[in-house]
Amino acid sequence: MAYLNENYLKLQAGYLFPEIARRVREYCEANPKAAKRLIRCGIGDVTEPLPRAAIDAMKDAIDELGKRETFRGYGPEQGYEFLRSTIAQHDYRDRNIDIADDEIFVSDGSKCDCGYILDILGDQNKVAIPDPVYPVYVDTNVMVGHTGPVRKDGSYEGIVYLPCTAENQFVPQPPKEHVDLVYLCFPNNPTGAVASRRQLSGWVEYAREHEALLLFDAAYEAYISQPDIPHSIFEISGARECAIELRSFSKNGGFTGVRCGFTVMPKSLLARTENDRRFPLHKLWHRRWSTKANSVSYPVQRGAEALYTSEGREQVRALIDHYMTNARILREAATRAGMKVFGGVNAPYIWVKTPDGLTSWQMFDCMLQDLNVVITPGSGFGAQGEEYFRISAFNSRENADEVARRLEEARFAATPP
Repeated sequence: MAYLNENYLKLQAGYLFPEIARRVREYCEANPKAAKRLIRCGIGDVTEPLPRAAIDAMKDAIDELGKRETFRGYGPEQGYEFLRSTIAQHDYRDRNIDIADDEIFVSDGSKCDCGYILDILGDQNKVAIPDPVYPVYVDTNVMVGHTGPVRKDGSYEGIVYLPCTAENQFVPQPPKEHVDLVYLCFPNNPTGAVASRRQLSGWVEYAREHEALLLFDAAYEAYISQPDIPHSIFEISGARECAIELRSFSKNGGFTGVRCGFTVMPKSLLARTENDRRFPLHKLWHRRWSTKANSVSYPVQRGAEALYTSEGREQVRALIDHYMTNARILREAATRAGMKVFGGVNAPYIWVKTPDGLTSWQMFDCMLQDLNVVITPGSGFGAQGEEYFRISAFNSRENADEVARRLEEARFAATPP
């Protein structure tokens, strides 16, 4: 009998979103009438159709595959040059950020990459992760054995947790102790917080002083509306020597089901061996991709490329405006309902304090049973998320308006300071 990876046994009962789906399914089976009016504002999945530019580009690419003279088989493991050069130019060089085409690695999404990156990093690294934050960061480190057992509050031994609270505007401070690997996510999922240039500069200074590596998840950068907020960690001087950036087409182009994203791996980024030899991570990341994957399908990469055309950019802007209008509607409704509300300005998530001292899961049950609205309990994002919940603005306008109406009718008591 084969041995299993016992690190998986340290994981809690279920990943957050499958657990939410299980509870919702059981409720709907027991309450079929309520199920008909159920509105889902939990998982951060897009709802609106793909941009027309991407659809047309993918159709044309499929037609190419149907002809011998334009057929393509295996593509480059790092991604096609047409997409990598487009990304490097529009997302970086046009913003005076020095990123070369071959520092872009196309993948099937930033969620995947933030787990894959551990393939090339050692088990000795001391890891720091914000709390609350996207649970994949923690769970993937558990899976590869970078943590001890789970504690009673759901945290894991061996991880340095960086508290994100209302007092620090949900932007963590660099730890006083040494760490080797830091996860940062801005605009933040779940809180919707953003980091200023000064705050990111502080993280780059810490990383360079401690020779630490920053994993910067910028999956929601397209939603930033304030002009003084950086869109990339590479806007900060010195970041090329200490940071990797993860991005996705899921939330700006609606590619959650299509699957396409990319990682920026600077060639100037080094890591060390136990005997203090230094190696560029770029070569190891390329080796990982060429061995374990064949990148993303040709039609999907053509679709992603089309998002950068003038038509594509206009259509992406319309999608973002749609979701951010939803965010404004939901944020204002929750405020009028007497709740303490954060986020929803530079990200499509509203982070809300539970009323009357309810726990996150109690609030989940309340919203599900009384309002027939699915939200995400904050404790699923970390211990500091307890007594908060997340409302996703990824929805139709009709549903956003209806959820806003139900929230205001509920008139929750204001949470005491």
